[in-house]
Amino acid sequence: MSGRIGRRAFLGRAMAGMGAAALAGCGAGGPLPAGSGSTLESTWGDPTGDGRLRVLAGEPLIARAELSAPAADVGVLATFAHLTDAHVLDASSPARVPFLRRLGPPFTSTFRPQESLTAQVLEGALTAVRALGAELVVQGGDLLDNDQGNELSQARSVLAGGIVTPGSGPHRYYGVQLASDPDPFYYRPDVDAPRHPGLLQAAVRPFLARGLGLPWVPVLGDHDILVAGELVPTPVTRALAVGDRALWELPPGLTLPPGFRLQATSSPDGPPAPGSVHEFLIRALAGPTVRVPVDLTRRQLTAGEVVAELRTAAAPTSTRTGDRLDYAVDVGERVRLIVLDLARRGGGSGGLVVAGQPAWLAGQLAQAGGQWLIIVSHQPLAESAAGGELLSLLDRSPQVLATLCGHTHRNRIAPRATAAGGYWQIETASLIDYPQQARALRIVATAGGGVAIRTWMLDHVGYGPLGRISRELAYLDAEGGRPQGFGGGRLDRNVVLYRRAAVRS
Repeated sequence: MSGRIGRRAFLGRAMAGMGAAALAGCGAGGPLPAGSGSTLESTWGDPTGDGRLRVLAGEPLIARAELSAPAADVGVLATFAHLTDAHVLDASSPARVPFLRRLGPPFTSTFRPQESLTAQVLEGALTAVRALGAELVVQGGDLLDNDQGNELSQARSVLAGGIVTPGSGPHRYYGVQLASDPDPFYYRPDVDAPRHPGLLQAAVRPFLARGLGLPWVPVLGDHDILVAGELVPTPVTRALAVGDRALWELPPGLTLPPGFRLQATSSPDGPPAPGSVHEFLIRALAGPTVRVPVDLTRRQLTAGEVVAELRTAAAPTSTRTGDRLDYAVDVGERVRLIVLDLARRGGGSGGLVVAGQPAWLAGQLAQAGGQWLIIVSHQPLAESAAGGELLSLLDRSPQVLATLCGHTHRNRIAPRATAAGGYWQIETASLIDYPQQARALRIVATAGGGVAIRTWMLDHVGYGPLGRISRELAYLDAEGGRPQGFGGGRLDRNVVLYRRAAVRS
């Protein structure tokens, strides 16, 4: 085993520091509250530091006036939700690479203690969105985790409604969290603290999803089309996905190659160099593997297949041709969303602006008329290759109200001041890492011709104890969203973002 401490040990150490109370039973601080999931009404927190999440008071909206002075609301223009980075995953897939976690950052998210519960968390998030009364939902990318056909089928079933059958293979769960796995690296819910006997069996039990029940539009993320969000499927990864050999252990002597440099990346989801996963797989397959049941529904998809499937969910008013998921859609009469596809077809988790996108976006901006514009992407534009070219276009448009993205798994809001009036840069946390939240956005007209975004976070609700356990495990994960501050600061969550009236030059 590597000298690095295991994920299971991290959980145990975190809980030991938070008090013994968390080791008993579910350790989640009582039953779920009845409510809408709106953090305006209530929030989750650990006020005593004992590792048990409790229901706390809600967070009221705070005015942010960096781009304009506050003004009175005079009418609602649109209400929609941003739900991103669900990472619905097949925790039994032999194509997953949990052993890479032993190498440390940036591989830490190749295993999470709550990863068998992603379909249930998505269902709970939809419950909160339905209570919002939104007109539209933006599914912000990384709906899938590992570019597999069964992941897409399960995620679409949750969104559409009907019977959802999580997991894969004849046992539905056969992976590194089994109680029979002696490896001290992985958290096993049947035997390790916090103990949840029977959790894996419950996680793969079929359930009836209510479905979203309102229109939703997709954004393409790196994990939707790339293995581990990084690698274009290869003959090696395709064979692993539908085969009977899995890599659970880090082979002795497998280390980062000499001279390998860990590049900076905004994504917590995978390694920054597309070739690194392939290299490690080839070397690791020469070592010990585990025999696992075969499931052909784990087939890895081409980018074209994923785009074609997701495109059926969109209702664009205008779209680019080809295999790019770029389009525009109206929310009400005065708000338009312009969706950009920045996913790299050649591999890599970072965003990439391709030929033709700047001209297409310029045309969309020119057609805005009196509409307010929100530019949606999976990766942040500022951190995408050639993203500066798109930002320069937005900087000159008086109709741009905000950019909206996921990918970073972090709640964050920053103003971007421009001569045209400026706009807000909004990022939303993921549903897989703590705090496992979606975002509500209500666009309102203000006195004097201006506009404001009233935005607040939505916690997933319902689905019995499984959603609660997922939140608890995500919270206790000592390398997860809590220690990394993915919840953001107070001004990154429940706020009112003011913007002055658009003035054309």
